[in-house]
Amino acid sequence: MNDTVHDPSALPATLPGFAPRFARDSVALAALAMLALLILAAIFAPWIAPQNPYDLAQLDLMDSKLAPGAAGADGRHFLLGTDEQGRDIFSAILYGMRTSLIAGSVSTVLALIIGLFFGLCAAWFRGWVDAIIMRVADLQLSFPSILIALVLLAALGQGLDKIIFALVAVQWAYYARTARAAGMAEREKDYLSAAIALGLKTPRIIFRHLLPNCLPPLMVVATVQIAAAISLEATLSFLGLGLPITEPSLGLLIANGYAHLLSGKYWISFFPGLTLLVLIVCINLVADRLRDLFDPRRTDTGSN
Repeated sequence: MNDTVHDPSALPATLPGFAPRFARDSVALAALAMLALLILAAIFAPWIAPQNPYDLAQLDLMDSKLAPGAAGADGRHFLLGTDEQGRDIFSAILYGMRTSLIAGSVSTVLALIIGLFFGLCAAWFRGWVDAIIMRVADLQLSFPSILIALVLLAALGQGLDKIIFALVAVQWAYYARTARAAGMAEREKDYLSAAIALGLKTPRIIFRHLLPNCLPPLMVVATVQIAAAISLEATLSFLGLGLPITEPSLGLLIANGYAHLLSGKYWISFFPGLTLLVLIVCINLVADRLRDLFDPRRTDTGSN
């Protein structure tokens, strides 16, 4: 006997024809294309970048603070100029995006897994399990994210792994609350009552039936949180508590050029800052469209 029970409305009605619906929003489609371009540029940074900006053997102090398009000591032109160490800004941006995307995506996935586990446990078991998990989540959410991250990094030190840990610590509660809300709504539906009546074990019900039906809203939250995590990592690095100066980071690049803004060397901070802005805006635009598509209360009219 096949004991698999599915809710007919388990997955949002917007999933069929998802690509055509998304494609009708020209702004979201352009944002997705730009985001894909930035991600590919970051992935292939070692092959695209004219230099490894964090290899001291490739730097020349004679090329320090060159304006965009200027030629260096060896005749090579720097598209976006150089910083005070002679580092090619364009190359540094590509490597910095790589770090930002790794920190944002890895921390988001880990926080999603942790938050989803605790949120579904709270929704399914209820009672004291729900009370304990939600009170811990409420306590964590009552403090500003940056404050928690600053305290953790002050205690742990600098490094990409430390940043990821801090980002997970400040993100998991968002997913836990979202998963609990989705799980509580699904918990009352007939298909879960049928699964319980069939005598299915709790782990099977949670992972085979409850979990898939709670994922769509969590995917939207995860998309938004990637942008938030990237922004927070850049802020922490700008403050000197994120990555060390020997590693690439958009936040560090902005911080390196901050002292030179008044002297007219705007490009050292401007281009990394512009890249960070475009990256976050593109992610948020895509996330907004996903939210609209996965919201069952909205009716897609096909025009935006």
